Amino acid sequence: MNVVVIGASGYVGAELVGLLTQHDKIFLQHLLVSENSDSSGKTFAELHARWQGVCEVPLHSFSQQWFDQHINIDNHGVDAVFFATPHEYSAQWAQAFIDANIKVFDLSGGFRLKDAKQYPIHYGFEHQSLTALQQAQYGLAEWQAEEIAKSDLIAVPGCYPTASLLALKPIISNHLHLENSLIVVNGVSGVSGAGRKAALATSFYEVSLTPYNILQHRHQPEISQEANADVIFNPHLAPYKRGLLVTITLQLKADVSAEQIDNAFTQAYQNKPLVRLVNTWPKIDNVAYTPFADIHWQVDEEKHVIVVSCAIDNLLKGAASQAVQCANISLGLPSEYSLLAQGGSL
Repeated sequence: MNVVVIGASGYVGAELVGLLTQHDKIFLQHLLVSENSDSSGKTFAELHARWQGVCEVPLHSFSQQWFDQHINIDNHGVDAVFFATPHEYSAQWAQAFIDANIKVFDLSGGFRLKDAKQYPIHYGFEHQSLTALQQAQYGLAEWQAEEIAKSDLIAVPGCYPTASLLALKPIISNHLHLENSLIVVNGVSGVSGAGRKAALATSFYEVSLTPYNILQHRHQPEISQEANADVIFNPHLAPYKRGLLVTITLQLKADVSAEQIDNAFTQAYQNKPLVRLVNTWPKIDNVAYTPFADIHWQVDEEKHVIVVSCAIDNLLKGAASQAVQCANISLGLPSEYSLLAQGGSL
């Protein structure tokens, strides 16, 4: 698969390029940044020194002119494009790539919500690519492989939704929860979740453990949509670099046992090597810089309550490595292909 990455200068884009550079079935053709980016003309390794000697590919500006020159030809030699861009940018451009028979993997939120009316509320723009939105497939790799394989437009899940849905789906898909009861998702993320652009709010000197966007975070409708249940999502920003953890509380049906819950998680993930069912409450340090999701749970049978925690690296399992999983699925490869080298982290 020959690919283009648009948005190679950001944190997620950098992780993605690093993973693709070491993938022996995916080949980077172009690395692109925004039209006015001061990163244009530099090599990827100049911008991200971690990859010196590994990826010296130059960065070029993406524009209509670039598209016309490289894509609007019969033999463009590109099979797929990865968007690691602002949400409205991928929403604007995805259809053009699809029309050129190029598969789209979108790491932004441009196609995650199915209802176009939700975009002005949660993302601040009117969605104009309704045809593309209708055909977009949500890409939770462990749960939607069959649909991902058939789709030309994959909406790679958000970081908080990835952890939340991996924790919720074994329970909800088996109808073990008390329907219409309150589901509370508490999440904590490091500052890299806010992106690479400098801002006072994410300066280490300013950041303390703080809740933010309570009852209005854009990931709340995403989690609810894919869990097929209403959730209350409480995100928190914490003063560390990367990784996130969610802890979820929900009510179980009165006749559900701890053994049934154990079986549901085991059956869901026994053949999914990137999801680890751990024996203690997960720690962010154990998943940082890896593509793994660590999950642990505890059931109170008297109160009919379960608490589940899931920890992931927000830039990898919550973005770049899950995008690679989706690409692997599209190629007919195991979703974890190329992601388990060097002890699980590339």
